[in-house]
Amino acid sequence: MTAPIATSQTILVVGGGISGMTAALEAAECGRDVVLVERSPTLGGRTALLYRYFPKMCHPTCGLEINLRRLKANRRVRVLTMTEVAGITGRRGDYQATLKIRPRYVNETCTACGDCSAAVSAEIPNPYNYGLDKIKAAHLPHVMAYPQRYLLDPSIIGTADADQAKAACKVGAIDLEMQEETVQLAVGAVLWATGWRPYDAAKIQPYGYGRFPNVITSVEFERLADPSGPTGGKLLRPSDGKEAKNIAFIQCAGSRDENHLRHCSRICCMATLKQTQYVREALGDTAQSTVYYIDIRSIDRLEDFYQMVQRDATVKFVKSKVARIAQADNGDPILHGVDTEGYHRYATAHDLVVLAIGMEPESNAIALPQDVITDSSGFIEGSPDGGMCGAGSASSPLDVNRSVQSATGAALRAIKVIYQTASEEA
Repeated sequence: MTAPIATSQTILVVGGGISGMTAALEAAECGRDVVLVERSPTLGGRTALLYRYFPKMCHPTCGLEINLRRLKANRRVRVLTMTEVAGITGRRGDYQATLKIRPRYVNETCTACGDCSAAVSAEIPNPYNYGLDKIKAAHLPHVMAYPQRYLLDPSIIGTADADQAKAACKVGAIDLEMQEETVQLAVGAVLWATGWRPYDAAKIQPYGYGRFPNVITSVEFERLADPSGPTGGKLLRPSDGKEAKNIAFIQCAGSRDENHLRHCSRICCMATLKQTQYVREALGDTAQSTVYYIDIRSIDRLEDFYQMVQRDATVKFVKSKVARIAQADNGDPILHGVDTEGYHRYATAHDLVVLAIGMEPESNAIALPQDVITDSSGFIEGSPDGGMCGAGSASSPLDVNRSVQSATGAALRAIKVIYQTASEEA
């Protein structure tokens, strides 16, 4: 166990997505020391997995690149990737945090040359593309990865592949003897920016996700549309690799449902509207997008984006909660339901179905301190004394813009805790 690397004047930010990065930077640029921990090998979170943002349809590099530049320039932020919080004890202004750091098997001398990747043959499902393709077991997570360091998957440690990776590295960056580390922190405030995870679509049994290959989720579709994704930006059906031209989007897949997620995830409608434009972009006037919806929820300036999509002749809206999906002999998903505006039944075939799955707080899958309060869906409200609070989509279903706003507010609350603690000690 190593010596402490922080003090009660330090802020701990848990989660390195857009919210965690924002909270860490805002606090650091106000003169506070910050430790930013992320359990994956790179910062960026779900935002790094997007193809484009709405409503301007710009690439995530627009926001992430700026934050990464700020991080590199700020010595008050210490970044620990592949790190999880094992426990937090104490009280407001005086917390003890225990962190577990998993081995990367690649040290800081890595130049990201890629020689180790070229030397190994083993492949693993690519988490960056939600497992839609495979990646070498020695790899850089993605082009924008920060830190720009390769890692070795634990599955090859002790194999010939690991030895070949080590032999191929010209700078001696491969360290096959790395072990898990435990680090103790003394911190004054904790911000939980643990983000969200896509709801498990397989639980929505009538829709056949996992049984019908041409039923995919909105996050998977996002990667398909990206030129750096598993299909090079082509909208191909998983079943046969044919181009999908007639695509159905099902809203509230798992959201606003007492059997699944009770809450409205807020981003799903806008994500689908954005993705209909991916279809038009890929296929032009031959595109066919059909949106099956309960109601479309767009807020503030995003209403203009909705109206723009409504005017798109390639997009059709059907007011209906799809009852079930069947599969034709040729692999086409067939949607069954009732159009509530015309009150007639339909059984409509499509090339591909995209489920606009909801946001589930990642905090549901981690062990939070006992005094952290969550709402009925698991979103983090904070501790009663204010020493810990949620930030970004860990606190509520939020889009990127509002996640950044939430994180800024959380950083200010943490700074206030540190300031009050210092005043009390004085």
